[in-house]
Amino acid sequence: MKRILVVEEESAARYGVRDFLRAKGLEVNEADSWASAEEAVRSSAPDAVVLDYRLPEGDALALLPRLKAVDPDLPVLILTPQGSFELAAKTIQGGADQFLPKPVELDALQVLLQRLLETKRARQQAARRPRRGLSRNPFLGTSAAVRQLESDSHAAAEAQRPVLIIGETGSGKGVLAEWLHHSGPRAEEAFADLHCAGLTADRLDAELFGHEPGGFEGGVGPRPGLFEVGHHGTVFLDEVAEMNADLQAKLLRVIEDQKVRRLGDSRDRYVNIHLVAATHEDLESLARQKRFREDLYYRLGVIKLRIPSLRERTEDVRVIARSLSEALSRELGRPNRDFEPDALEALASYSWPGNVRELRNTIERAILRADGSTLTRQHLALEAPPSQTADGSLMTLAEMERLHIERALQVENGHVERAAKRLGVPRSTLYQRLRQMGIPLRRAH
Repeated sequence: MKRILVVEEESAARYGVRDFLRAKGLEVNEADSWASAEEAVRSSAPDAVVLDYRLPEGDALALLPRLKAVDPDLPVLILTPQGSFELAAKTIQGGADQFLPKPVELDALQVLLQRLLETKRARQQAARRPRRGLSRNPFLGTSAAVRQLESDSHAAAEAQRPVLIIGETGSGKGVLAEWLHHSGPRAEEAFADLHCAGLTADRLDAELFGHEPGGFEGGVGPRPGLFEVGHHGTVFLDEVAEMNADLQAKLLRVIEDQKVRRLGDSRDRYVNIHLVAATHEDLESLARQKRFREDLYYRLGVIKLRIPSLRERTEDVRVIARSLSEALSRELGRPNRDFEPDALEALASYSWPGNVRELRNTIERAILRADGSTLTRQHLALEAPPSQTADGSLMTLAEMERLHIERALQVENGHVERAAKRLGVPRSTLYQRLRQMGIPLRRAH
């Protein structure tokens, strides 16, 4: 439901507009002064404002910049005195999005508001970051595990309750989160996502909640956070277990009260979001160990979706591989090649510790290497089983340790802290082994 703020000093006129808009299925807040209007824009995040030209403190053109300072994208329709076309033109020049002369024709008001809301939605959609042109179907395959995931996901998309996606690194948690958004009632609204790992606590706080000037080191002007950007849409928080205790408490408040407060601000802002979180950690175990808030875990996990690893559904690898090959070939401008039978067998028998992400990277490299009409086992260049060298002989313990560490870093995209967690060793120990073995570090991404 879209929220409209009606700013009008005269109560009878305000009530008439309010009741009409509510009858048309809109949520309406009211204000009768500059101060109450500014506070309503900050706290209730309206989708549009109907603003009377004459207010006790001055005209609407003086208030307009103050409202736009709170929300630069806020559509404002100004109600102008009847017959004053010069004044009406002045309102548009002053930054208003629309004007309507008084007395208000309510049907015309509804049409203009609808246009403003549609224009705002189109701007938000155009501002979304572009996605890579790959298949975004999270349910490729015929395995029982995937069919169960698909059934559970359809129910989750309709329920619009907080969703917790659990799955190993590279298993497609982000793809499933996007699918939930586009398959639910908020599909036409914003999809705002953030990977919580690798950010300092202060940076993560600023990214999520935004900041006022000076509220965050390096923050010059006011900036909305992810929750404000995702207002009316979906907010996806990947690797939510990386949040510290303070941020966990603030996230719990967002879920319970639908309010956020920017860094450096003293006032709350209303947000209406569908929250989807994801992790490769065992949050239930972390909650028992007091390393993750138990109350937040239960609020996040109203609906849980577990993505099976590729090694749990080897019968799906061939289908996924062919789909990725077709999409990647199109993206890379290469001819679509089928796999040789032995190449498909190699794909199906491989363990895929990096899951779909590793499979995708392998196929992309194969497409770039290929010069014939098919993709072969040689193009895939899959590594030998972990305990063997290329000639089939057994590895030494040192060789196996080095390979295991390199694979963990590869799966975690070079992120040492997450690789250490995956290996079950302290971060300092892993750094020590990297130095001793001369394994170069690459920047995590």
